[in-house]
Amino acid sequence: MSINKKYSKPFGNLNTLKTSFFDNNDGMLKMADGMADVLLAQPKRTKCKICGAELGEPLYRSHRIGYIECGNCGHLNSECEDTDDFASAVYVEDDYSKNYSAEDKEGYIRRRDMIYIPKAEYLKECLESEGVNAGDIDILDIGAGCGYFVSAARSLGMHAVGIDVSGSEVEFGNAMNPEKWLTHVGLTDSIDYISKASANVLTAIGVLEHLVHLDENLEAIRNNTNIRYVYASVPMFSFSSCFEAAFPGGYNRHTGGTHTHLFSNESIEDMARRIGFEIGYEWRFGSDINDLYRFLSVSMRREGNDRLAELFSDRFVPLMDDLQAVLDKSEFSSELHFILKRK
Repeated sequence: MSINKKYSKPFGNLNTLKTSFFDNNDGMLKMADGMADVLLAQPKRTKCKICGAELGEPLYRSHRIGYIECGNCGHLNSECEDTDDFASAVYVEDDYSKNYSAEDKEGYIRRRDMIYIPKAEYLKECLESEGVNAGDIDILDIGAGCGYFVSAARSLGMHAVGIDVSGSEVEFGNAMNPEKWLTHVGLTDSIDYISKASANVLTAIGVLEHLVHLDENLEAIRNNTNIRYVYASVPMFSFSSCFEAAFPGGYNRHTGGTHTHLFSNESIEDMARRIGFEIGYEWRFGSDINDLYRFLSVSMRREGNDRLAELFSDRFVPLMDDLQAVLDKSEFSSELHFILKRK
């Protein structure tokens, strides 16, 4: 089957939402290092997270962790397992205020519209090309967080509800959306929700890489024939992985923290095949160039070269969309959105 492919989107005001990556590099790096300590205390990984093939020696090391490329499907696996103990230690509650304001609501809508409306529009457009109208799209969003994608989908006429393991994020999201579309669940409860879902679309935006029991969740999708489409975004083994390995003093937002494994084109195909789906649509828009820009800027400022960093920014930022488009079209960029169709 021919895959419908789309590449790139403008960075726009992305960096206005990620200022801490620049302004608090050392604090963010310290946080990621703490998570690395937890991961390195877990058992060694011997089999690929996706295909189960035996793993060999690490391809490279970054921020103290070895990463092993699966010889069968190309999936990038950290050398240590993401266990229940790891998940319990690193998926902490975010400190959302219990006294919400109009400013919170305005910020919520701004973030939803900037980041999640384009994702929801993409899903709607792809499924409409399949002959599925917006009003017939019924979504279960796993790992819904504060419900940005659920809210975006509903604003476009789709039906959507979400589940998440963070009680504070669910509370905040329901405060922003009084219809209360979100449900707080335990770490393994998603399997039961997926098994019983009447939804015809399952969405997982930045979620599959965090599931400790990924196989069981995938099996639940396979067995629930109500689910006709899966829309997911995942971090990819990519140029960002290389940049992070080259800048050990930079915050490793891509190959670190709670990301214990990264997908490849082949591992996504393998995953889809094993659950009885096929890839129908792909949208590649990574942040590799933004990561490179961040590492170079932080490094220059750390050396006291603030004026050079400003000159570099003036010259480099206008080029970033074009540069990222080249990397996206190489199909080795940091993020992939894809829609799977049940065979």
